[in-house]
Amino acid sequence: MRRLVLPLLCLIILGLSQPLLASAIEPLPFRSELEEIRFKALAEEIRCTVCQNQSLADSDAPLAQDLRRELFVMIQDGRTDQEIRNFMVERYGDFVLYRPPVASHTLLLWAGPILLLVIGLIGSVIIIRQRRALLKS
Repeated sequence: MRRLVLPLLCLIILGLSQPLLASAIEPLPFRSELEEIRFKALAEEIRCTVCQNQSLADSDAPLAQDLRRELFVMIQDGRTDQEIRNFMVERYGDFVLYRPPVASHTLLLWAGPILLLVIGLIGSVIIIRQRRALLKS
């Protein structure tokens, strides 16, 4: 009986995990390997507007599937990567890009981490000096 249970259990586990191993990107009929590479690179670079923390390549949302199909059509039409990015930004805003451009309205986004680090370092130095002063007195 044990000899039957273990292989059956393995088959069940593999059968249940199969959807987890599947890719979010459905197979598409690319004309060349270069088109497929461009598609995958752009799908990784563009954010799913529904999931927000996933790229188009990672998302299973219906909108992401539609955007992947639209991306495929634009690549098939011969649009450049920059034209595709511009189209997505015009339609969804800078948020759709994982690396938004440095501009006046995104300056805080780019400078924010550095600003927080500097504030943290200054705060740490002040606290350390105050504690040293208290220990000396």
